[in-house]
Amino acid sequence: MEDDIKNRINEVLTEQKLGVLSTEYEGQPYASLVAFASTPDLRSLLFATDRVTRKYQNISVNPMVALLVDNRSNNSSDFSKAVAVTASGRAIEVSEKDRELSNGFLLKHPALSGFLSNSATALMKIDVENYVVVEGLKKVSVTEIP
Repeated sequence: MEDDIKNRINEVLTEQKLGVLSTEYEGQPYASLVAFASTPDLRSLLFATDRVTRKYQNISVNPMVALLVDNRSNNSSDFSKAVAVTASGRAIEVSEKDRELSNGFLLKHPALSGFLSNSATALMKIDVENYVVVEGLKKVSVTEIP
């Protein structure tokens, strides 16, 4: 991954706390606002969800997802300055043996410790296959994750 693109991705993922998760069920797209965290190597993104949610059910059927994170300020300057990062990949529930990944999630979202410790909550990991970075209206970069 090119250093300048990697730095831009890391900057947006570090600064922002929420993203829009896209799932699909029987051809119908579904979007959900989620709190997320990234692993230091940017190969994985983490989010937590209750197992009875539509997003969890959709992922159970089709694990392919996308997560959009952006730094917009809702001003006209966003057309030239905002950066949007979309990560695409496969989402899986984190197993008990990999539960230490929750430490990184809780470091970014300590207020969600009670939610994450609930037995009905699943910690999910997106194994990122690629990132699409859009800067302003014209600059688009696609970065594959080996």
